[in-house]
Amino acid sequence: MNIMDFNVKKLAADAGTFLSRAVQFTEEKLGQAEKTELDAHLENLLCKAECTKQWTEKVMKQTEVLLQPNPNARMEEFVYEKLDRKAPSRMNNPEILGQHMIDAGNEFGPGTAYGNALIKCGETQRRIGAADRELIQTSAINFLTPLRNFIEGDYKTITRERKLLQNKRLDLDAAKTRLKKAKLAEARAAQLNLSPPEENNIMVNVSYMLNLVHVKWLQSEQEVRIAQSEFDRQAEITRLLLEGISSTHAHHLRCLNDFVEAQMTYYAQCYQYMLDLQKQLGSFPSTFLANNHQSSSSCAPSSSITSTGASSASVTASLSSISNAAVTCSLGEAKSASGNRKARVLYDYDAANSSELSLLADEVITVYSMPGMDSDWLMGERGNQKGKVPITYLELLN
Repeated sequence: MNIMDFNVKKLAADAGTFLSRAVQFTEEKLGQAEKTELDAHLENLLCKAECTKQWTEKVMKQTEVLLQPNPNARMEEFVYEKLDRKAPSRMNNPEILGQHMIDAGNEFGPGTAYGNALIKCGETQRRIGAADRELIQTSAINFLTPLRNFIEGDYKTITRERKLLQNKRLDLDAAKTRLKKAKLAEARAAQLNLSPPEENNIMVNVSYMLNLVHVKWLQSEQEVRIAQSEFDRQAEITRLLLEGISSTHAHHLRCLNDFVEAQMTYYAQCYQYMLDLQKQLGSFPSTFLANNHQSSSSCAPSSSITSTGASSASVTASLSSISNAAVTCSLGEAKSASGNRKARVLYDYDAANSSELSLLADEVITVYSMPGMDSDWLMGERGNQKGKVPITYLELLN
């Protein structure tokens, strides 16, 4: 029974405090009550904390979009994180593309030029996908997690203490209002005590009423001192927490450096992967050229066999020797027939210097040889432009 009485009294006291705060807040909004203002330093700290929270949320959300563009995948990862369970591993977009390329290359045949190129591109895409997965994991640990810890941890603590500070301020202002009313009532009672009593008010004890109001004034003054002490204490606690925002900025700066380093590593890996792939694909044009000139390549191998007296097994040497023979035959053809031939460009080519001619795939140019030139090069002309072009990028036309 005593516990129930205590709970009822506590509930009634809390309800009275809540009502007092509500009345004070409403009167402040209506301009009917004075409001205790926070000092400028504390106000600046509060603004800084709010600004930090807003921009941290924006940076965090946009980083998540950058690392995982699929909103459904982000939602799934969020749900698994809240359930404290590991999300199932799934292939990312580069890995899916790479797998499709590898499957297509195997379908077309690894021995064909196109199938082999697809397989090499697919393997590179899978390596890029693995690098992308590593970037996401590193960024989540070193960048996103500290930002999320600030939003869900430190800032929630700041918000809770800030709310307590607001309540203490309302209690202080409400106590000041009651003290002000008590002083006004005491002044009126003192004035009434000085005035001569009327004949019909003999039963009114003015002195007793004056003493009662004075006691009420003393109680209100004590409440103000207590409320002021609690407000100052809460303001100091809130200030100490808010001053930690500068340390938060320093910590987030270190995390930002880690994120930049992770991106730098990722893009460097992707660049190296694509550079290696470009070198691998650069060996294909000569093979294509050999395929295009198989019909005309018989002249060079036969003469080579006759001059060297090699056995019949040397006819079926490697593909590279056939390709070189085809190039030699093509060069011989380019030197004949008045020296000028038309050639179709197989692949784009960027000139390495001013002595070379840049090429665009499928365009037709005029080519010819010059004495002393390397056998892998021809002179090409396109209108008024002229320069060396690699013979492996050309298909000579009849």
